[in-house]
Amino acid sequence: MGRSDCRGKRMSGRDPIRAINLGWPALAARLCVCLLVLSATMLSGPASGALKDESKRVVILHSFGRDFRPWGHYAKAIREQLDRLSPWQLDIQDHSLITARSSDENPEPAFVAYLNTLNSGHAADIVISIGAPAANFVQRNRARVFAATPLVLTAVEQRRIQSSSLSDNDAPVAVAHDFPRSFETILRVLPGTKRIVVINGASPNEKFWLGELRKEAALLGDKVEFVWYDDLSFQDILKKCAALPPDTAIFWHLMNVDATGVVYEGDAALQQLHAVSNAPIFSYDDGFFGKEIVGGPMHSVIDLSRLTANVAIRILGGEKPSDIRPPALGYADPKFDWREMRRWGISESNLPAGSVVMFRQPGIWEEYIWQISLIASVILIQGALIGGLLHERRRRHLAEVESRQRLAELAHLNRYSAVGELTASVAHELNQPLGAILTNAETAELMLKGASPDIDEVREILADIRRDDERASEVIRRLRGVLKKTPYEMKYIDLNETVRQVIGFVTAMAHGRNIVLKCGTTSADLNVKGDAVQLQQVVLNLIINAMDAISEAEAKEREISVTTNLSGASAEIRISDTGPGIATSDLKNVFDPFFTTKPQGMGMGLAIVRTIVEAHHGQISAANQSSGGALFTIRLPIARGRSTST
Repeated sequence: MGRSDCRGKRMSGRDPIRAINLGWPALAARLCVCLLVLSATMLSGPASGALKDESKRVVILHSFGRDFRPWGHYAKAIREQLDRLSPWQLDIQDHSLITARSSDENPEPAFVAYLNTLNSGHAADIVISIGAPAANFVQRNRARVFAATPLVLTAVEQRRIQSSSLSDNDAPVAVAHDFPRSFETILRVLPGTKRIVVINGASPNEKFWLGELRKEAALLGDKVEFVWYDDLSFQDILKKCAALPPDTAIFWHLMNVDATGVVYEGDAALQQLHAVSNAPIFSYDDGFFGKEIVGGPMHSVIDLSRLTANVAIRILGGEKPSDIRPPALGYADPKFDWREMRRWGISESNLPAGSVVMFRQPGIWEEYIWQISLIASVILIQGALIGGLLHERRRRHLAEVESRQRLAELAHLNRYSAVGELTASVAHELNQPLGAILTNAETAELMLKGASPDIDEVREILADIRRDDERASEVIRRLRGVLKKTPYEMKYIDLNETVRQVIGFVTAMAHGRNIVLKCGTTSADLNVKGDAVQLQQVVLNLIINAMDAISEAEAKEREISVTTNLSGASAEIRISDTGPGIATSDLKNVFDPFFTTKPQGMGMGLAIVRTIVEAHHGQISAANQSSGGALFTIRLPIARGRSTST
C-alpha cells in the first residue's frame, strides 16, 4: 500500500505497488512470479492440512487499506465480533485493493493472480469485502477469484452494489445513506447556518459520491448554499477552511485522494482539517466520530459490524449466502460530541429528539460526588464539633467567671476574717497619729490663749497635725483597700511595694504577740502583672498562719521572715517561721480545700492562697526548714518590658 505522512505523499515509481497503478506490467509480472514461489514454499508443508481441519480461514479485502477511515474502524470491529461469536479458530488474513485510488484497472489481473496464489494451498472459507471498491472488484472478477468462496459485501452503500452481478454465494450487508437528513440536522442544530462546505476527494469511489451529494444537496433548494472544493488540493482546502465566513458548517464525506493525486491515509486529513477549521464539522459515519466531528445521525460501526460478523458466522456454519440478505441499515440515533458542542456553542435544546450526547465532561459535583460528600460530611462533623467546643468554651468561660466571682467573694470574706485579727494592730496604728493630733491641738489652743502667742511655733504645731492626719488617713486607706470588694483586676504592680504594705498592717500585731517580724526586699525591680489586693491577701494569710503556728507552739524563738528575690524569670516571695513546721503527712494536703490543723479553722485560707497564686500563673509550695519551722515560697512570672509606673 505504501504510506503517507501527515501532508500526504504523491505516488512515485519507487513504490512497487504504486508502480503497478501507473501501468508497469513488467514489474507487476515479476512481482507475481515472486509471490507464486513464496506462496508455494509456505503452503507446501504437512501442517497446511491440519490447519484446514482445525480453523476457518477468513479473508478481509479492504478497499483502500486497514488505516483508512471509516473502513478501518469497521474492519477492527468485525474482527472483534468474529472472535466473540466464532466457535472455531479463525485464521484472518487482510488484503488491500490497490486500484481504488485511481481509475487505472491494469493492475487487476496481477492482483487477482496474487490472491489466487495465496489461497491455492488453502482456499478461503469466506471473504469479507469492506467498502464499495472492494465489493465491486470481487463482483467484476468473480469468475477469476474466490469463484466458489462465499462473499459478504459489507460497509458498502446499497447504490454501489451491482445487484445484477450478485451470485448465490454473495450476501450483501449494505447501508443506506441519507445525506438530506444530515444536511437538515446541520440546519437544525445551527439554525443560523447559511452555507455548507462539502469535503470530498477525487478517487473513483469519491467521484461517484460527489455526483450523489450534488443531487441530494439540490433537494434543499434555497435553504442553504453549498460550497464544493473537489477541484482543489487538500492543502488549498485547508487554507480556505481556516478563513470561512461566519454561519458556515463543514460536511465531511471522504478524502482518500485529493484532486492532485495525493493520498491521505488514516486520520491525517481529518485531523489537519479539524486543527485549522473555523467552522464545525459534521459527517455521515461514526467511524469519523470521537475527536473531530460534532455528530448527527450517522451509520453505526458497531451495529453494522455486529450484523456482518453474524452473517459471516451463519455462512461458515453452513447457511446459504443467498438466504441471508438483511435490509440495508440506515442511520442510527443521532449522537453528538459534547466537547465540540461546547466549542461551537451548540445548545442541547437544538438537538433532534432521541439524540445522545457523548464525551460529556462531568461537572465537579458529578465527577467527585463521593469525595465532595465525604468532605462535606467531614466539614459538617467538624463544624458540629467546633460548635460544641465553642459552646463548651463559653460554658467554661462563664464557669471561670463565676468561679472567680465566688473566689473573690470567698477571698473578701477571708480578708474580713484576717482584718478582724488585725484589729489591735490597726487600732494601734490609728491611735498613735490620733493621740499626737490631740496633743498638738491642745498645745496650740493653750498657746493661742496666751498674751503673745508664738506664731511660728503654732505653724509648726499645725504642720505636725497635718502630718499625723495624713498618717491616719493612709492607715484607713490601706485598710479600705484590703476590705474593698472589687472585681478581679490585672494590672502591672511592684511586688516589693505590695509586700511592704502588708508588713505595715501586721507589724503591730506581731509586736502584740511578741513575735519578731523581719522584712527584706530585694533592690531589683519585681514588676508583675496581677491584682494588688489579692496578692496582699496571699502574703497576709501566710503571715497570720505563721503567727498562729508560733503562738500555739510557744516556740522559744518567735520570728517570721518575709523576703523577696529575683529568681531567673520569676519574682519570689519567701515566708518562713520558727514554729513547729508542718507534719510530713500533711504537706501534700496543706493547700486542699477544707483541710486544716486548727481546731476552729475552716481549711479555706491556704486553698484561697493557692487559687489566687495559680490565677496569676504562679506557683506556691510548702516545705519544712532543716532548722525548724515552715517555709512557703511563692513564684510569679516577671512582666517584661513594663515599669512600676505603668
